[in-house]
Amino acid sequence: MANEAALSTLARILPGCVIFSDEQNHASMIEGIRHGGGPKRIWAHNDVEDLDRQLSEYSKDTPKVVAFESVYSMDGDIAPIAEICAVAKKHNALTYLDEVHAVGIYGPRGGGIADREGLMGEVDIIEGTLAKGFGLMGGYIAASTNMIDSIRSYAPGFIFTTSLAPAIVAGAVASIRHLKESQVEREQLQERSRELKDRMAAANLPVLENPSHIVPVMVGDPVRCKKLTDALLERFGVYVQPINYPTVRRGTERIRLTPAPYHTDADMDYLMDALNTLWQEMDLARAA
Repeated sequence: MANEAALSTLARILPGCVIFSDEQNHASMIEGIRHGGGPKRIWAHNDVEDLDRQLSEYSKDTPKVVAFESVYSMDGDIAPIAEICAVAKKHNALTYLDEVHAVGIYGPRGGGIADREGLMGEVDIIEGTLAKGFGLMGGYIAASTNMIDSIRSYAPGFIFTTSLAPAIVAGAVASIRHLKESQVEREQLQERSRELKDRMAAANLPVLENPSHIVPVMVGDPVRCKKLTDALLERFGVYVQPINYPTVRRGTERIRLTPAPYHTDADMDYLMDALNTLWQEMDLARAA
């Protein structure tokens, strides 16, 4: 809802605004851009040169927004934030960064990848969530006072939405305060993720290597992907969502795993046994 409300409102309140969207942006960002009704351009994923080329087709006076994510949830890759911000500034464009898969998890204060890389002051608008890393629900944007006032004054998704319940807000405040100080959970999450990726690679399971905590395991077929996740739940009590088209491109169907900081080696042993059993039974392709 935060992405849809913010991006659609930006498109409406900035006359003639062109939004430049990374081709792998999340569906909530795509919907926001679409509902804004203004012109849009799609730039090649994480390709700063392509972004530069497309921005150069417009005058500096044209309102422009570059919308992208920090951690991309399907492949687990990370955007070159500094380079994107530099190109955006060169062409007088605003930057809109989705940090949903990074807040609470990266950075010395849990502010996300921009926090980790010391770039929060370079980004105009940062969107995040109180779910995922913070463990509750709700979304937010962080920006200048004038930007926030403008968006919330015109965004139907904010004006006509009920406020979060006090219990959720109290939980979010407690979670944020804790993760602004504690590094333990972040360090454990990265270690657990690395351990699971190493185990997958050792078993020749087709794990997609990336620099984040996300563990994608490629299946490559929508029917078998659904069959795999059904069997994991019914036979082993392991709940995993199948990731099929249109969330990912056809032929790149997968399961996506994210270990928590407190998943034990025994938990991983159990998961690996289940995956190896089903991979063999279903004759799924292993890594080369």
